[in-house]
Amino acid sequence: IKRKLFQRYQDRYNMELSDPKISQLDLAYHDIKRGRGVFDLLQRKGLATRVTTDEEIEAAVDTPPQTTRAKLRGEFISAAQEAGRDFTVDWVHLKLNDQAQRTVLCKDPFRSVDERVKRLIASM
Repeated sequence: IKRKLFQRYQDRYNMELSDPKISQLDLAYHDIKRGRGVFDLLQRKGLATRVTTDEEIEAAVDTPPQTTRAKLRGEFISAAQEAGRDFTVDWVHLKLNDQAQRTVLCKDPFRSVDERVKRLIASM
């Protein structure tokens, strides 16, 4: 669905996949707020079918998949918030901002256990 959407958008506006507007469309596609996300719009027009319930989506906001690095991110965020620490998290980096060299790089998306993350959490 998403690939088709991007291709149509590229063809219609004569742009490359690397165009920032495609990145913006990508983010909007994944917006889970009803009435705002592109997927929600496609669904309402009958162009996409949901495979999850509202309840499952709501639960996923706070409960990451337990077999991916999202679990590590969730554990790190919870621990940092509990400890009142300043932190930064993105897809692959877990960082305590108030200490130099306190960043863990989590490259493998399917790794849900990492001793480096455990040590970083324990250091809080």
